[in-house]
Amino acid sequence: MNETQSAAVQILLVEDSPGDVSLTREALQSARVANELNVVGDGEEAMRYLRGEGEHVGSKTAHLVLLDLNLPKMGGREVLREIKSDPALQHIPVIVLTTSADEEDILRSYQLHANAYVTKPVGFGDFLDALTRLEGFWLQVVRLPAE
Repeated sequence: MNETQSAAVQILLVEDSPGDVSLTREALQSARVANELNVVGDGEEAMRYLRGEGEHVGSKTAHLVLLDLNLPKMGGREVLREIKSDPALQHIPVIVLTTSADEEDILRSYQLHANAYVTKPVGFGDFLDALTRLEGFWLQVVRLPAE
């Protein structure tokens, strides 16, 4: 999807930090591309959302996933592994958005077929800048699958 497509880009944010959810929401509200941010707080709920199970039956299909690695119940690496090994989900781009700058985390994420790995900046302004850049690339430049 890009600016010429009229449907809102469905973004699934898998994040357990309320502060990071607020910052992400704020950054995406200023996007030039219509988007709808759906938020889940743990890995198990992320998989239920993506598969349309339980309380997420009838939820809109995610076009893009922003995934934290450090999550309760099911870690981000497990979520990434499940998404990329499921034929019904593997086409969805997954951006790992995490505080870890550890080379092992970066390598492992790419081995699990993450589409991008972004270390969350600590400062408020830097975090908003990073998300604005992500938004610019993933919502305005890249074509995302419709389903």
